[in-house]
Amino acid sequence: MIGHQLGGRYEVIERVGGGGMALVYKAQDLLLNRNVAIKVLRQQFVHDEEFIRRFRREAQSAASLSHPNVVSIYDVGQEDDVHYIVMEYVEGKNLNEIIKERAPLQVDEAVHIASQIADALDHAHHNQIIHRDIKPHNILIGRNGRVKVTDFGIARAVTSTTITQTGSVVGSVHYFSPEHAKGIVTGEKSDLYSLGIVLYQMLTGQLPFLGESPISVALKHLQEEFDEPRKFNPLIPQSVENVILKSMRKNPQERYQSAKEMQHDLETCLMPERRNESKVDFPDEDDIDQTRVMPAIKPEPRGMKSTGAVPVMETDQEQSAGKPKQKNWKKPTLIISLTVLLLVAMVGVVWYVKGMLVVPEVTVPNVVNQTEEKARQMLEEQGLVVSNEVIRQYKENVDPGIVFDQSRNEGDVVKKGTEVQLSVGMEKTKEKMIDVKDIPYTEAVKKLTALGLKEDQIKRKDEFSNDVNSGSVIAQTPGVNEEFDPETVEIELTVSKGTETVKMPDLKNHTRSEAEQMLKEKGLVLGQVQEESSYTVEQGKVTQQWPVEAGTDVSPGDKITIFISTGYPDQALEYPFNINVSPKEVGKNSKIRITYEDARGKNQEWGTRTINSAQVLTIPLVLAPNENGAVSVYRDGKFLDTYVVSYSEAKNGTVNVPSIDPEQSTQAPPANTPDPGNGDNGNGDGNVDNGGETDPGSTPVEGEGDNQEGDTSAMKTDNGPGKHKEDKKKGVINASGRP
Repeated sequence: MIGHQLGGRYEVIERVGGGGMALVYKAQDLLLNRNVAIKVLRQQFVHDEEFIRRFRREAQSAASLSHPNVVSIYDVGQEDDVHYIVMEYVEGKNLNEIIKERAPLQVDEAVHIASQIADALDHAHHNQIIHRDIKPHNILIGRNGRVKVTDFGIARAVTSTTITQTGSVVGSVHYFSPEHAKGIVTGEKSDLYSLGIVLYQMLTGQLPFLGESPISVALKHLQEEFDEPRKFNPLIPQSVENVILKSMRKNPQERYQSAKEMQHDLETCLMPERRNESKVDFPDEDDIDQTRVMPAIKPEPRGMKSTGAVPVMETDQEQSAGKPKQKNWKKPTLIISLTVLLLVAMVGVVWYVKGMLVVPEVTVPNVVNQTEEKARQMLEEQGLVVSNEVIRQYKENVDPGIVFDQSRNEGDVVKKGTEVQLSVGMEKTKEKMIDVKDIPYTEAVKKLTALGLKEDQIKRKDEFSNDVNSGSVIAQTPGVNEEFDPETVEIELTVSKGTETVKMPDLKNHTRSEAEQMLKEKGLVLGQVQEESSYTVEQGKVTQQWPVEAGTDVSPGDKITIFISTGYPDQALEYPFNINVSPKEVGKNSKIRITYEDARGKNQEWGTRTINSAQVLTIPLVLAPNENGAVSVYRDGKFLDTYVVSYSEAKNGTVNVPSIDPEQSTQAPPANTPDPGNGDNGNGDGNVDNGGETDPGSTPVEGEGDNQEGDTSAMKTDNGPGKHKEDKKKGVINASGRP
C-alpha cells in the first residue's frame, strides 16, 4: 500500500497502526494538501457482503458527527477489493500507549480525559449512534492534549455479525458491558459502562476483570464484583471512585442515565467540597433467581419421633399399651450409641459444609524480581492460582524471564484460589533489516519508516560511485536480514553522488613531462600530443589543453590532449628597436622606463634605466604580419611618447630611430596608438621632427646603456640625408638627424 494512490487522490505514506478488522495508514490528500488517516478493511472481510454494507452505512452515519472530541470522517470509498474510510489524522498517541507508558495517571488528567470522552459520547448518542467499542485503543490523544474518539459505527457492524468469530472481538472483551456479554441489545448505557472501565484502568493501571479466555472474562462481567479502585490507588478521591462504581453497575438502571449526566459528575467530582464525599450506596434487591445455600431436608427415620430435641426410639411398652414393663439394659446402650453416632455425623456434615462455604484467606507474597518459575511456586504455596494469560513484554532494565509486575499487590489479603496475573520480561522484539540498496534514497526512507522507524534514526552518507546512479543507495548498515532494535537502531545509508569527478589542472606554460605528471596525480591520462607555433608560449611548453579547460570537472581516467609550442611562427620577425634617450637635464640623473607591446602581448615591461647623459636603448620586439609593435617611454615617472613599429617597416629596414632630448616636454599618453608618420613629437617646441627619414648610415652606435659623453646642446645638425658623419661617430644622432 505504501506509495499507492487510493481514489486517485490519497497517496499512502506509511502504516501507523492496525487492529483485528483494519489497517490504518497515514496518507496525503493531494487535492487539499493535508494529512489524513485511511482505515483499510482487512482482506478476510472483503467478501462478506452484509458486513461491507453495514460497514459503509455505519461509517457514513459516523460521518454526520461533528464534534471537537470526535475524529472526523471525510470520505468512504472502494477501489477493487480495497474498502477504506478516510478520516482526520491526529498527531499523537492512543490512550492505550499512554497507559502502558505511565499508568496510573494523575487523577486530574484521567478525569479530564474521561470528561472529554463523555462529551463525545453525548454528541453521538444525541445523533442515535452507539459506539459499542469504547476502549483505550480507540481514544487518541493529540499533542495539544485534545481527546479524539475514533471508530464510531465500525464496532456495531462487527458485533452484529461476527461476535462469535475467533479473534473478531477478543481485544474488546475486557470492556464489555454485562448486557453486551449476554448478546442482548446494547444502548447508551453500555458505552458508559465501558467508559467506567477505561477510567478504572487509567487510575489503577490494570483491568477490573481478567480471565483465562474471553468467555471467562465475559462471565466475570456478568457474575463477579470487581476490586474497588481505591484498593490499588489510595490517592483516588472517593468522589472519583463513586463515578467509577456508578458507571460500572451490572444493572443498567443503576448507572448514569446519560453521557451528559456522567460528564457533569466528572466535571464536578474534583471540587473541594466533593472530594471526601460518602461512598455511593446501592440497595440490594431480592432476586428470585439469585443463587442461595439452603439447608438439606432429610426424612425422619421410621420408628422415631420428633420432640424438638435429640430423637429417641419408642419403647416396646409404649408401643404395646397395657403390657407390663420389663427391664432391658441392652436398649439404653443402643440408644446412647446411636445418639453418639448421630452427633458425630452431624459434626462431620457441619465441618464439610463449612469447608465448602467458608474459603480461607491468604496473604499475597511479593514475587517481583523473581523468575517466573519461582514466582509460580511462591504463589501456589500460598494457595493462589497463576493466570495462564501471562503478560510477556520487553521492559527496560528487566532481564528476560523475570517478573516485573503482579496483578495483586504484596500484602493484599485475598481468598484462597484467587487468580494472580504475572507480567514477565522478555527479549526486546527484533526486526530484520529489509533491502533498500539500488533504490532512490527517498524511497528507501519511506520503506524504513513503514517499519516503525523515525526519520531521525536514518543517517545519510554520500559517496561517489561509478556503478550506482546518483541519488540511489549504495550500501546500508545494518545489512540485509540483520536483526535490529527499532527503538535504538541508527541506520546509515550510503548514497551515490554519481561518477567521481576531479578538477582539471592548468597545464599551460608547463613542459610535457610536467603536464603528464600533473594529469597522473589527478587520475587522468595523457592522450595525444600535438605541436603548434606560438608567439606567447615558450618553445617546448604547453600552449593549450583539450577538450576541457582548467577548473572543469572531469572523470578519472579521461584522456587529455595537449599542444606543445614549437616557438615563433616562420613569419615572425624579431626586430631590435633602438631609441636615443637623454636625461631631463644633462649631467643630472633621470629614470627612463620603457614599456612595449608586440605579437607576444600588450603592456610588457622592458625595464628602467638611470642615466645622466644621452644613451641608445635597444628594445627587442617580435612582430607579426598583422601585429604592430609599440614602445612607450617615461622619464622621471612622466609619460613622454609612444613609438609605433610596423611589421613592413621593420622588415624593409625603414623604421625611424626616435630620440628623446633634454628639452622635450612631457605629455599625457595617447588614447589611441600614435601614427608613426606624425612628425610632431608632442614637446610643443616644433623643433624636433620624428617623421623625417634617416640615412641608413645614421644608425646610432650600438651599446645599450652606454653613457656617451658629449655636449649635445652645441651640436648643429642638418636635416639632409648623408650629412651626419661626425655626429654618427658620437652615437647621439636621433631619427630626424638632430641632436
